[in-house]
Amino acid sequence: MKLKLDENGHVVIQDGRPVYVHDDGKEVAFDAVGTVNTITRLNGEAKSHRERAEAAEGKLKVFEGIEDGEAARKALETLKNIDEGKLIQAGKVEEIKAAAAKAAQEQVAAASKTHAEELAKAKQGLEQRDQTIHGLLIGGSFKGSKLISEKFAIPADLVEARFGSNFKVEDNKVVAYDGAGNKIFSRARPGELADFEEALETIVEQYPYKDHILKSSGGNGGGAPNNGSGKPGAGSKTYTRQQFGSMSPTEQAAIGKQVSSGEVTITD
Repeated sequence: MKLKLDENGHVVIQDGRPVYVHDDGKEVAFDAVGTVNTITRLNGEAKSHRERAEAAEGKLKVFEGIEDGEAARKALETLKNIDEGKLIQAGKVEEIKAAAAKAAQEQVAAASKTHAEELAKAKQGLEQRDQTIHGLLIGGSFKGSKLISEKFAIPADLVEARFGSNFKVEDNKVVAYDGAGNKIFSRARPGELADFEEALETIVEQYPYKDHILKSSGGNGGGAPNNGSGKPGAGSKTYTRQQFGSMSPTEQAAIGKQVSSGEVTITD
């Protein structure tokens, strides 16, 4: 996906939104405000999940050791029907104590099981929220990258597949890390973290096979097609973007791995 530019190289704006062109030619105006609103809503849901998880964890500690809630309820009902006076007369005090202890344990176990299920649901909600925000922020950054559309010889999804692990979402912001696990800071703004475009450029500069994924500056050399027939020649390791797009998903996945390793080059 690329930014749509006019004849002067300026970004085309539609209803106040930048226009992007998908690989199939479809044009879409990116709704940045809508995306921010979605992230805000997800953060609110995450807070609710987190509060439920913390409350459930606190309640679980009280009910440790009890597992069968139904048995606990039956035991309590039994206790209600016990004629304590008769049992004492018959010398069954210990039986009363045992029944009461068992009822209490089983009741706690039932509550423990219920709260454990609530805790699992809350944690699952948090994980789903993190995945959604990751896709919106990091995935959107790759798809809307001007650097990728102008300088890369491979589609944005392949760039994300190779370098996506270098980016994380922290405090609703995309933060980049280098190969050593250190945050990448801006060269243009000393002391501040690099934005997505500057960080990606820094990461690619350190990539040993960068010449295989960046567009060639000339018509010959490793970045140019092997022949003018529109098809790769025998033993060719270069494919055009059109050829790549005509492949099946399985073939694209295989070629994508070879591009990442530097074995294959995708050109315009």
